[in-house]
Amino acid sequence: MAMEQVRITIFDTTLRDGEQSPGCSMNHQEKLRLAHQLDRLGVDVIEAGFPIASDGDFEAVQAIAAVIQRPIIAGLARACRPDIECAWEALKNAVRPRIHVFLATSDIHLQYKLRITREQCLAQARDAVALAKSFCEDVEFSPEDATRTDPEFLCQVLEAVVTAGATTLNIPDTVGYTVPAEFGELIATIRRRVKGIEKVTISAHCHNDLGLAVANSMAAIAAGARQVECTINGIGERAGNAALEEIVMAMRVRQDRFPYETGIAAEHLFPASQMLSEITGVPVQPNKAVTGRNAFAHEAGIHQDGVLKNPLTYEIMTPQSVGVPDSKLVLGKHSGRHALAIRCEQLGYQFDRRALDDIYRRFVRLADKIKHVEDHHLLELIRETHKPASSATPLFEPLATAVAAAAGAANQEPAKPFPMAAQTNAFGVPLPVGLEQHHDQEDYLWGV
Repeated sequence: MAMEQVRITIFDTTLRDGEQSPGCSMNHQEKLRLAHQLDRLGVDVIEAGFPIASDGDFEAVQAIAAVIQRPIIAGLARACRPDIECAWEALKNAVRPRIHVFLATSDIHLQYKLRITREQCLAQARDAVALAKSFCEDVEFSPEDATRTDPEFLCQVLEAVVTAGATTLNIPDTVGYTVPAEFGELIATIRRRVKGIEKVTISAHCHNDLGLAVANSMAAIAAGARQVECTINGIGERAGNAALEEIVMAMRVRQDRFPYETGIAAEHLFPASQMLSEITGVPVQPNKAVTGRNAFAHEAGIHQDGVLKNPLTYEIMTPQSVGVPDSKLVLGKHSGRHALAIRCEQLGYQFDRRALDDIYRRFVRLADKIKHVEDHHLLELIRETHKPASSATPLFEPLATAVAAAAGAANQEPAKPFPMAAQTNAFGVPLPVGLEQHHDQEDYLWGV
């Protein structure tokens, strides 16, 4: 009998920590709209905001708590009475409310920011959690800057808040300082040394200042954390947070290393990414893993040749699995004959080897000048180089339809995607054997 997989709780903080990213603030209606998308995505916890920060944030948290019923709705609060009372006021109508209390514990924060002693910090953390517990059964505590806190003192604080009623202990790498092996060791140390730890959930919250947020989050999960805090597109303070889509797909693709499951409906990852980008006006970087526009795009000839034969040669997940409509092959100077031939076939032409070589040489010269060759460029090049009746065989009639469609795309900026094909062209016609062998040799000349 197969063992049941361990489930990882996905705590989304796009609406709180993510919104703190410069240029990413959202109004009441925008937060509510994104919260509905996060609900469709299947996140377990939505941190809806920081209620005491502003009237707008309070109202947004209140509205989300009232209408989003499946996931836990969390509100952030500093370790003081006004914040905690305000958070509860915003959350009290939620079906599943959570108060998230935080207090810095590192010496540098205690000395320069809070100007309190360790003893005062310990007492304040304990009292704040006890107050939150009097309002709400589900209380999360975060020792801010945990990864730069003395481990002995950190364990003392965590033990005190567990005794006071905390149900989740979140370990934040607030300034993105730690590295995977070190963070995994810290989680393991907490599990060994904090009394009562078996009664609570350990969580990880990692920032990306050294580009290690996702790697650190995965190390924490491997070490025993069962909740991970993350954001759509990895947005957040400074260099951002761990990207939700990367964490989820790392577990899904590498089940051999991370045998865990989540409640995420991965086909909603790309729509969520696009919605966030639209709301904030902040585009996703093109080479962003999973949701960037180049994540499933191929320009190098050797890659295009492999993907056309079998997508698994260069794609470790399908675009459809994360909600991306399809892969796309970008025609540029690194493209090979195989991709060029397939695109010509889709436009209505099939060339013999000599004619294709002629087209290809001219295509590479053109691509050197304009970077991406669109359909209307390719049709013009074909018309200038060969007469259809002599060297090219039309695959379908009328060709005018393809020409008109390509001309209409002339003003569009993005490269055109086109359907995947393995051993056949886009219309189901088998590729000529001689041409395919030619591709195997010629396309391999292009670098990886």
